[in-house]
Amino acid sequence: MGFVTPDFGTLFWMTIIFGILLIILKKFAWKPILTALKDRETSIANALSSADKAREEVKDLKADHEKIIAQAKKEKDLIIKEARDLKDNLLAEAKTQASVEGQKIVAAARQQIQAEKQAAISEMRKQIAELSVLVAEKVIQRELKDKASQENLVEDLLKDLKLQ
Repeated sequence: MGFVTPDFGTLFWMTIIFGILLIILKKFAWKPILTALKDRETSIANALSSADKAREEVKDLKADHEKIIAQAKKEKDLIIKEARDLKDNLLAEAKTQASVEGQKIVAAARQQIQAEKQAAISEMRKQIAELSVLVAEKVIQRELKDKASQENLVEDLLKDLKLQ
């Protein structure tokens, strides 16, 4: 029952043991515990500051990344525009060349057609002249079979010559 109702001696020895325990804890335990807590606090503070630095670096990198993407988009648009302009220029040039070549081909074809037409006309005239001579020869041979018709023809020709 002495533990439930403390007497003066027990309180004295409990205080001395508690004091000795405090001295031993102060000498051996509190200093390492406090340094461990201080080290832990420092490492947490360092980790938080490095996390803040990393967050800022990520934010800066993200901003740089967005700038690079925007610049790349501008360059892409510029390259596409230049390619379209080049395509349009090439198409226009090709159309112009095709038109010029077409006109040259048409002109050459017209000249060739004209030359062939003239050759055909010339050939037809030649054939018509030959046919006319043959027809005239046949007609003259029939009409001039006898001597009297020959003399009449010569007299008519002489009359025509004198009149002119």
